[in-house]
Amino acid sequence: MKILQTFFYLVSSILAVQSTEICENIIPKNNNCVSFTVGQGTGCAWMCNYCANNLGPNYYFVDNVCIYQPNVGCLGNPIAGKTYTCCTF
Repeated sequence: MKILQTFFYLVSSILAVQSTEICENIIPKNNNCVSFTVGQGTGCAWMCNYCANNLGPNYYFVDNVCIYQPNVGCLGNPIAGKTYTCCTF
């Protein structure tokens, strides 16, 4: 019975990871910037929200990976496994 419970736990964990955006590594805020490494499936909407929550509404990505466009939202194409940094103005 314990093996069956473990199996169902592992399957549900895998499904949960596949259906959510992943941030693999968060580096503490330093000098009004925050850096993090994104996983597969993480999009600019999550990244912009994360930066806004940590730095406030006036932030930018140092490599311009994501850009906010009024009436559209946060757009861009982040690469899984890459570390991105956003900073305040």
